[in-house]
Amino acid sequence: MHGLFRWSGKWWPGIIPLVIFWAIAAWTSTEPLEADLAQRSTAALKDTILDKRRISVAGRDVTLAADAFSEDGRQGAVASVEAVPGVRLVNDETRLVPEAKPFVWSAERDVLRVTLSGSSPLPASKGRLLEAARAVGGVEVADRTNLARGAPPRFDNAALLLLDQVGKLKDGKVTLTDTRVSLTGMARELGGREAIAAALKNLPEGYSVAVNDVKAPPYIFQAYKDPVAVTVTLTGYVPDNNVHAALVAAAGRKFFREKVVDNLKESIGAPSGFANAVVPALGALSRLSTGTLVVSDREVKLSGDALYEAAAGQIRAGLGKEFPQGWQFKPEISVRPAAAPVDATVCQQLFTDLLGKARIRFESGQADIVADSAGLLDRLIETALRCPTANIEISGHTDTDGDEAANQELSEKRAQAVADYLVKAGLPANRFSAVGYGATQPIAGNDTDQGKAQNRRIDFVVK
Repeated sequence: MHGLFRWSGKWWPGIIPLVIFWAIAAWTSTEPLEADLAQRSTAALKDTILDKRRISVAGRDVTLAADAFSEDGRQGAVASVEAVPGVRLVNDETRLVPEAKPFVWSAERDVLRVTLSGSSPLPASKGRLLEAARAVGGVEVADRTNLARGAPPRFDNAALLLLDQVGKLKDGKVTLTDTRVSLTGMARELGGREAIAAALKNLPEGYSVAVNDVKAPPYIFQAYKDPVAVTVTLTGYVPDNNVHAALVAAAGRKFFREKVVDNLKESIGAPSGFANAVVPALGALSRLSTGTLVVSDREVKLSGDALYEAAAGQIRAGLGKEFPQGWQFKPEISVRPAAAPVDATVCQQLFTDLLGKARIRFESGQADIVADSAGLLDRLIETALRCPTANIEISGHTDTDGDEAANQELSEKRAQAVADYLVKAGLPANRFSAVGYGATQPIAGNDTDQGKAQNRRIDFVVK
């Protein structure tokens, strides 16, 4: 026994290298097997929709962890791995993606980014929506959505259509709660609100708009009178071609010296009474030496310098009364410093130059002065203020059409109407005499319409 014990003590250390060799051999033969099973298990799941999929292999046992989007999909994934040749056991660590009730998805836009929030039903859906958000353009995209079950049918179609509407917003949010749609915010352009409303009619069947609180941007019309360039520039929007033409024509009548620069665009969304407010506002602008008119929705802002104090007072107090109901007027009218006095000769030349550019206009066959002549009359008044000691004859003339006596009477009444206008502006009545000459002093032939138009006139004669 003693001898045997000593022999055994010499034998067992020799076993250690054999064990090590066996372990190395087992490890080197198992590693390729596990890698092969992992590869084939992954291939077996290629047509299965899963999220966060993880496969690990120990020997011939496979552990499958994943988030599935349906119970059938979860069981099918496990069965697919079980069917892989060589797999002995599948350790099932799959789970169902949480269900969202209600199923809410939203897209919110601000100046810098589009943010997606809420739930998406599938990874592919999430990817499509993210790509569509990037197509909005000019902004970053932040994706804060989670995957969840419970999406309504045709969710992708509805969400993609809503993302298209986000591109029409300056800022705002669209939210899809199950099949109910809510929109808030400000449209980027005029007509955008209406375009969004029209697009929402194409939502998939079963979807409805619960809230559409998209606001239109301000409907802006602007006019700037530049005395240096001698222009009046029209910018902004008008509702249609007819109003466009009417406003440009009105500006051409009211601004007798300035060239009208038409940069207007046509767009829907004009407030009610738009033209009825803009036309008199242009008339008020024509009375200023320089000024800016801004019409924003139903608010009219007019700023600039009137030619004399009475004109400033008339514009401040009177213009708003001409507007349709619901419109507001915000005048910021100052008075231009008085120009230097001139002698009678220069005064006459100034009157002649002004009346050579435009005529004081009256209603046909009457002595009522047309409102379009207000700008010209203010220039005539400013000139009269520059020669305060000069007496001025206001002479009325007609063409030869009609009865001679009637023409004489009409010329007298028109001359008196102009004199009354000047006195109402604050000039002394004793400086003016109104005289009618009928058709006795023509400056052109009365055989053409153009000649007759030249003969129907008011002249200022410095005495």
